[in-house]
Amino acid sequence: MLVFDRICSNPWEVRVAEVSQDGRTWLLSGPTSGYAVHVTDRDELVHLHWGPRIALADARALARRPLPDDWPFESRLDGREEYPVEGGPRFTRPALSVRAGERRGTEWAFDGHDTHDGELRLRFRDGGLGVTLHYRMRGDVIERWVTLHNRGPDVELLRADSATWTLPERERWRLSQLHGRWAAESRLTRSPLTYGEKVLGSRRGHTGHQHLPWVALDTDATEERGEVYGCALGWSGSWRICVAQLPDARVQITGGAGHDDSGLLMLGTDETYVTPVFAGLWSDGGFGGASRAWHAYQRTHVVPGADRDRPVLFNSWEATGFDITQEQQRELAGRAAAMGVELFVVDDGWFGARTGDRAGLGDWTPNPDRFPGGLKPLADHVHGLGMQFGIWVEPEMVNPDSDLYRAHPDWVQYRPGRRRTEFRNQLVLNIARDDVRDHLWEQLDGLLSSAPIDYVKWDFNRCFTDAGWPGDPYPQRLWTDHVRGLYALLDRLRAAHPDVAFESCSGGGGRIDLGILSRTDQVWTSDNTDPLDRLALQHGFSQIHPARVMAAWVTDSPNAMLNGRVSSLRFRFVSAMAGVLGVGGDLTRWTGEELAEAREWIALYKEIRPLVQRGDLYRLRPPEGGLSAVQYVLGDETVVLACLQAQHHGEPVPALRLRGLDPAASYECRESGEVHRGAVLLHHGLPTGLRGDLDAAVFRLRRLQSTHSGVLSD
Repeated sequence: MLVFDRICSNPWEVRVAEVSQDGRTWLLSGPTSGYAVHVTDRDELVHLHWGPRIALADARALARRPLPDDWPFESRLDGREEYPVEGGPRFTRPALSVRAGERRGTEWAFDGHDTHDGELRLRFRDGGLGVTLHYRMRGDVIERWVTLHNRGPDVELLRADSATWTLPERERWRLSQLHGRWAAESRLTRSPLTYGEKVLGSRRGHTGHQHLPWVALDTDATEERGEVYGCALGWSGSWRICVAQLPDARVQITGGAGHDDSGLLMLGTDETYVTPVFAGLWSDGGFGGASRAWHAYQRTHVVPGADRDRPVLFNSWEATGFDITQEQQRELAGRAAAMGVELFVVDDGWFGARTGDRAGLGDWTPNPDRFPGGLKPLADHVHGLGMQFGIWVEPEMVNPDSDLYRAHPDWVQYRPGRRRTEFRNQLVLNIARDDVRDHLWEQLDGLLSSAPIDYVKWDFNRCFTDAGWPGDPYPQRLWTDHVRGLYALLDRLRAAHPDVAFESCSGGGGRIDLGILSRTDQVWTSDNTDPLDRLALQHGFSQIHPARVMAAWVTDSPNAMLNGRVSSLRFRFVSAMAGVLGVGGDLTRWTGEELAEAREWIALYKEIRPLVQRGDLYRLRPPEGGLSAVQYVLGDETVVLACLQAQHHGEPVPALRLRGLDPAASYECRESGEVHRGAVLLHHGLPTGLRGDLDAAVFRLRRLQSTHSGVLSD
């Protein structure tokens, strides 16, 4: 089932939808927002309202407003339907397109509604095809998805989107999106929305580095104030979100699994398809308020175990590459433990004939020359040093030079009679197949049972290029069933090994979405570990996802991975402390002074970790070449991470205006011992003392308790 099914009992989480007396108007309400729909007497499902909270009487008044008459060459339904289907007087992009024999399109009739556990279900029927639209409020986030159940002959789903979102009539909409490529993911861009369709997505079989499945629209919002509408898709395969400004200036956002309309899957008799969740959020707190609502939603309802802080890790990749030995890993582990690291991760190269990227992928047993006793001796040693133990895997891929491929060459995706493509000397396993998935389960379950492994870094380094499934009567379903297979495998492994944490990695930020986050504990944000580049990547990432899932490493200087940039250990640590802190450098080359300084930074991070990973995030200044900063607030504590890219013309660096504080309270800075009034910090700012190039600092502030007289101390 491709919906989020973890039910929480927070009092603000679920509210039962209100229903009009005639059973044709529904209103869902969150703490600050409302959402209303209506079915006309012609069984047309129309959108009424999405925005600030309204009463059911308001929704009924909107429902009484007549739809406009059809114009020549225009439809009364376009831009007003809640879930546009193909067929009839409609010209907008359909959310649902089906074909049954010679019949194409949908002529549905309303079949009733029900509510269950705070979920509203609107049921429609077209012959033997049942269509159920699901709605669930999680705070101010609305989760929407669709269930299609076929009781008749086979139905081909050409397109089955999760939802269509309709925005109120406004002028001059602006679109925010996250774009990029490998090593440059999650870059934020905002541009005016113009007439026509803006299509974002991935044809690659995974979420992709090029776009995150999220959009936001506003007319005049700032970081601190204004209406923002956001939508995020929970799907880890190919996907599409279309933002359309129609001829009458109305705006609709449609999204779901799959990129094209060439066929999603074949739905046989008595078969059911459930779309992924497409979540929407309205906020009047600007971009910052929208982000904090998204973060709270994911920590509460999506990410498993998000109330537990993630440990500081060390990863061996940049220190060793494929040149791994057990003795070398023990030495790195000793240095990492002395620095205060809590999780030691052995990256690529520990298994099979894996001495480079040409062989061994798919053979998930320890290399007997490198680990003659398996992984258990090293894992026991790491545990003895007081750290957890983790490993890297890439289960969905295989090298042609591997025992697995030699035994089962038919298990990979391929198209008979066509040239086979290899990226990184590897092919994609067809985990839509039950036998392939069962084999991976046996391999990975055996691996996790063979040694005390606490963490798995799950990589995916190759896009689909030859997505064929010879022998399958409808090979198009591979695109959908691969993702379903991935989810099923992760769910099965998590159930069997509940104490093992999983990280989603796809060459860095290639598989980050609400779907994978509902099954993993954190994500690898980017292979780019340069601390300056990371400021922009993390700024974009934070628009939708919380720091609790954003892995960030401190690596060597000069940066050997990409650009050779030289930066101080201070700057590297402050940049990486904005998420889940990790270290990935070659510790055998670090000086004693560097190791001692790193230990101090790690100790500091552990102090502020609850604020970073569970607090409310405020983006004080974006990384645009000068001073940038983020602030986290949790209870009476706040922490500011400030980074100065460059100081220009000798001008003093501006003070940082803080957010989320009580203006009537006083706050003590633990770094300086100074006491600041909340109103002064909010309106006049906190001086940072930063100067020059690539400077950085951390500021911890604690709210002081008031005196007995009710006057806060100075």
